[in-house]
Amino acid sequence: MNKNKKYILVIDQGTTSTRTILYDNKFKPIVFDQIEIKQYFPHEGWVEHNPIEIWDSIISTINNVIKKSKINSNLIASIGITNQRETSIIWDKKSGKPIYNAIVWQDRRTSKYCEKIKKRKLEKSIQKITGLLVDPYFSATKIKWILNNVKNAKSLIKKRKIIFGTIDTWILWKLTNGRSHLTDVTNASRTMLFDINQKKWSSKLLKIFNIPRTILPDIKENVFDFGITTIFGNPIKITGMAGDQQSSLIGQACLKKGMSKSTYGTGCFMLMNIGNKPKYSKNKLLTSIAYIINGKVAYCLEGSIFTAGSAIQWLRDNLKIIKSSKETSRLYIKADKEQKIYMVPAFTGLGAPYWNANARGAIFGINRNTGVFEIVKATIQSVCYQSKDLIKLMEKDSSIKISQIRVDGGMIQNSSFIQFLSDILNIKIIVPKYSESTALGAAYLAAIGIKLINAKKIESNWKKEKIYTSKITSIIRKNLYMGWIKAVKKTLLYS
Repeated sequence: MNKNKKYILVIDQGTTSTRTILYDNKFKPIVFDQIEIKQYFPHEGWVEHNPIEIWDSIISTINNVIKKSKINSNLIASIGITNQRETSIIWDKKSGKPIYNAIVWQDRRTSKYCEKIKKRKLEKSIQKITGLLVDPYFSATKIKWILNNVKNAKSLIKKRKIIFGTIDTWILWKLTNGRSHLTDVTNASRTMLFDINQKKWSSKLLKIFNIPRTILPDIKENVFDFGITTIFGNPIKITGMAGDQQSSLIGQACLKKGMSKSTYGTGCFMLMNIGNKPKYSKNKLLTSIAYIINGKVAYCLEGSIFTAGSAIQWLRDNLKIIKSSKETSRLYIKADKEQKIYMVPAFTGLGAPYWNANARGAIFGINRNTGVFEIVKATIQSVCYQSKDLIKLMEKDSSIKISQIRVDGGMIQNSSFIQFLSDILNIKIIVPKYSESTALGAAYLAAIGIKLINAKKIESNWKKEKIYTSKITSIIRKNLYMGWIKAVKKTLLYS
């Protein structure tokens, strides 16, 4: 690393906002900027983003960070990128104009098509190749939908005028003015088109989904010379890239087999490092590549909850019963302890272990005295119950007893949430000193790419802030969780 270049810049493009964070060479965050991005819901179960709005938010946050920090861009040694996974964009490679909005990972429009795939008895074969279950969640059916439903898309394919990318690829392509059409192995492993054993696009799956290889990006390791951007004046290398959940795993220093983390952002994603060989779930969890760094591969088991922090957004933006997420900790404490309210936040279906794209949200147990406090509490607790669903299955699949989980994401600012999480899981919940683990993981990758650190140093950099332990009895825990199971069963009856 050039001694004059003292900073690493990270782009953290999420489902509800874009963040840019500037780190010094000791991985201390110096300045950050954040812009919320709009979600579009054109039909029931559809979720979209405007890719141009995403790009504009990236340019704005980077410029704001550089301005706030009062540094020259020539002091930035490298850029790391981390992103919402599975969200899919197809664009004209000459004009850079998307042919359709980005279809977000939460989108369920292809659920009927996924059912057809299952009826063709292809699910086991797809899981063996990709480690994933057949679901609208992943990119493959989103790509197919765009190609089948956007006018002239197929003729544009024949003329080789359009290309595909998940958000990482879109950002990289824009930063390099179209010179780099690349993705990394973690994002590729979430498309349902990637062979996690061969570590390449699967010709069999491309044929099944009728998706041409010509539109797909080339796949690289997480540390790679992805390209150079000159948009901010001086040339800056881009040397690290990973999907947000795998980036968080790295940021939490879960680099040894059996270590687990859970991120509570828009959704909740629990990942366990399972070592250098893939292990397929028998309990509807997912197997993905955790990272490949300097040729060393690690796989992970993952349980995905579609709705976590987005349920808090729903309270704020739709019900308008809170003004900000910061209020939830105070309101939670005021809830009537006698009321046993259960909310099943299936706004866009239920993820693991239910994988029901048609399920929709429900609230059970309300009475005449139920009010804002109780609804807020039930919403927060729903994320904890879903986490228990995941951890039970993860222990079965991995044959590893989970005694602690490292957590991150916006929801961990609520101490009531973390305490109930520990109560219902009956394990240690460890809050790191720096909660933005996703961005930190991308910073580490970028730093490895410029030889600022090596992968072994990541663990020594990790520091804990606080440990939560359970404060309830096993009987109370069992009764609370049984109430949740009953609520989910009732919800699924109407799906």
